[in-house]
Amino acid sequence: MFESAELKHKLSDKDYDAEVPKLREALLNAQFDLLEKKDRSLLIIVGGVEGAGKGDTINLLSSWLDPRYLDIHALSAHSDEERARPEYYRHFRRLPPKGKIGVHFGSWHSMPIVEHAFKRISRLQMDVALARINQMERILADEGWVILKLWFHLSKEQQEKRLKKLGKDKKQSWRVTDTDWTLFKMYDRFAKVSARALRETSTDYAPWHIIPGADPNYRQITVGRAVLAALKPENAVKPQETVAVLPNHPVDGVHVLNGLDMTKKITKKRYEKQLEELQARLSLGLRDKKFADRALTIVFEGSDAAGKGGAIRRITPAMDVRKYHITPIASPTQEERLYPYLWRFWKHVPKAGHVAIFDRSWYGRVLVERVEGFCSEADWMRGYTEINEFEEQMHERGTEVIKFWLATSPEEQMRRFKEREATGFKRYKITEEDWRNRKKWPEYEWAVNDMVDRTSTEHAPWTLVEAEDKRYARIKVLKTIVQRLENIL
Repeated sequence: MFESAELKHKLSDKDYDAEVPKLREALLNAQFDLLEKKDRSLLIIVGGVEGAGKGDTINLLSSWLDPRYLDIHALSAHSDEERARPEYYRHFRRLPPKGKIGVHFGSWHSMPIVEHAFKRISRLQMDVALARINQMERILADEGWVILKLWFHLSKEQQEKRLKKLGKDKKQSWRVTDTDWTLFKMYDRFAKVSARALRETSTDYAPWHIIPGADPNYRQITVGRAVLAALKPENAVKPQETVAVLPNHPVDGVHVLNGLDMTKKITKKRYEKQLEELQARLSLGLRDKKFADRALTIVFEGSDAAGKGGAIRRITPAMDVRKYHITPIASPTQEERLYPYLWRFWKHVPKAGHVAIFDRSWYGRVLVERVEGFCSEADWMRGYTEINEFEEQMHERGTEVIKFWLATSPEEQMRRFKEREATGFKRYKITEEDWRNRKKWPEYEWAVNDMVDRTSTEHAPWTLVEAEDKRYARIKVLKTIVQRLENIL
């Protein structure tokens, strides 16, 4: 993997000085073209052995580019906030928006490499983590993020020489730590593990570039040229095409929604009794010491006027107001459109001991955007896999994902629409968009059917709620949350 990088690559000062002015001009032109168009972003991932010139090179690159539109992040040890959330939270919150360049020292590759090198995870566990990385990078590439991965390399002999030289330099000695020497003693092990990781994660949409680190001139020009190539629009990865189409609808017209029993009801007396009991159980569960290391993500989807807000208002009285957050999801803002689709949801992933409630969610990609034509077929077809991956990551970190679809009949929806129009304090709830969505009722039903089939997983199953009777729906929602919570405690 590193054979060519260990050759004696060298660039003379004369050739270097001749190359730099042309390269700087080209880089600035490409950077401002990116800024103007805002149709993509460049994410530069920096990894490699210590002493190979990573910091020096990126510092120089920053001086060649306009630093106002360059975001540089050093991803070292996780903060307390990051440890309380899924692994990719720290990366998503630092992604550069479209039009900008981002540099990450270390990224999602670092953890599996280090953990396997120290034998804290098995090779199989590392391979699973690497497969997930490929999936994440595919998502970003499809969303318009150009990923440039730079691995700075030194041979074992070169690294030892470099560390000793820095250690003897009074102005540079601070850069060499005991940890650097400890890692040097494990050079062979790290080289073997890193080579495998790089092979497994070097893809057509996010390949690794091995940068020889021994000669500064050669290293810097090589990196500059790689960045320039990545900034060229013609080198951006095209989103993968749809490779399959959804199966035809069943010939009998039966789907998951029209199979629900909408006659289910509950008396007011029984409702009030069960409501009190379930709220008490929910309150106790959330205050259990075991929940301090867990979290809940509760997702509400459903037809307009199905009672999502009413269900949420029956949940929150049982919760500590300091430990839950309700996120209503509308059309993405101008800022949100500059980031990958899932970015605005990653921001609201709950930390340990907390609850996140979403009034509509990431499922808009496979519902509204699909039905209304706001994204391509390839986009929403990919959405199923991307959503499943997102939810699995939350689950693995200890977040229980609870998803509800609240269903009503078209007749009941019409009754509630008219009631809202006739009631002053409810009139704000009915919009022109609600009426437009109603006209596409059949299309939404089939979209929901496909959504449930493709995203109801073992760790994040869908709960379909018969919401014709509001009291019955609220109790079913509460009962489901309580049971799921008690099962993980």
